[in-house]
Amino acid sequence: MNEGYDSPTDRLTLYRGDSLAVLPKLPSESVDCILTDPPYSSGGLFRGDRSKNTNTKYVRSGTLLRRPDFMGDNKDQRSFRLWSLHWMLEAFRIAKETAPIMVFTDWRQLPETSDALQMAGFIWRGVVVWDKTEGARPQKGRFRNQTEFIVWGSKGEFPERDGAECLPGVFRICPRPEDKERHIAGKPVDLLKNLTRLLPDGDEREEGCYTLLDPFMGGGSTGAAALSRGMKFIGIEQSPEIYQRAMTWLSGIDRQMDVFDSWDEEEELANSNQEEA
Repeated sequence: MNEGYDSPTDRLTLYRGDSLAVLPKLPSESVDCILTDPPYSSGGLFRGDRSKNTNTKYVRSGTLLRRPDFMGDNKDQRSFRLWSLHWMLEAFRIAKETAPIMVFTDWRQLPETSDALQMAGFIWRGVVVWDKTEGARPQKGRFRNQTEFIVWGSKGEFPERDGAECLPGVFRICPRPEDKERHIAGKPVDLLKNLTRLLPDGDEREEGCYTLLDPFMGGGSTGAAALSRGMKFIGIEQSPEIYQRAMTWLSGIDRQMDVFDSWDEEEELANSNQEEA
């Protein structure tokens, strides 16, 4: 598949291609945070189960709206760990010193994800729980799998900030149908915005706003969360159809940010004129 590239403004940079091919092209120590939801290669006990298409594995039977299948979700346990280590090694190179990394996973791949994160050089800081509430898919006669996990760490030390808030270790947020419009496994934007609270608001930073990288952008929910918090966003997505959906959505959000910026400038100018008068 040929790679693509779009950068409507300096806030938004998107790549269409395989992360293992795109990440080596990004400059070292250039991003402040990595927040991503890679393919879990889960959805079954056996290799044959995992090799099924993603609509079969993750969409409830009887669902009328079929969304595009996403790529890279058919690895066994050993290849998943090796693949995770490859992209995390590149992420470590690209991350600035002290940059946090947050990686979504499920119960099956939690050990592999935490192992790969440490093997890549990050300091493992813990596991955050996303409780999807009783809206998660039910299983008759079994415990409902209503949690997913965010393995997080940092490149080197993660210093405490003066006045920083104490963040919860569990987020109880029910998935909504609109979260799945652009991607089968789309995460709620509200959840992702909460996770970005590891970083303070951009206006608290002398050298300008933060840059957040998502090597597995999917439908673009992480980008929406980053842009809404005034961050720059770099996203990578392999599927052409999913990429196009994300690019259209995020470009619209980016244009809205331009409108808000112009309003702020007009308000500042009006206030300045009033003070001079």
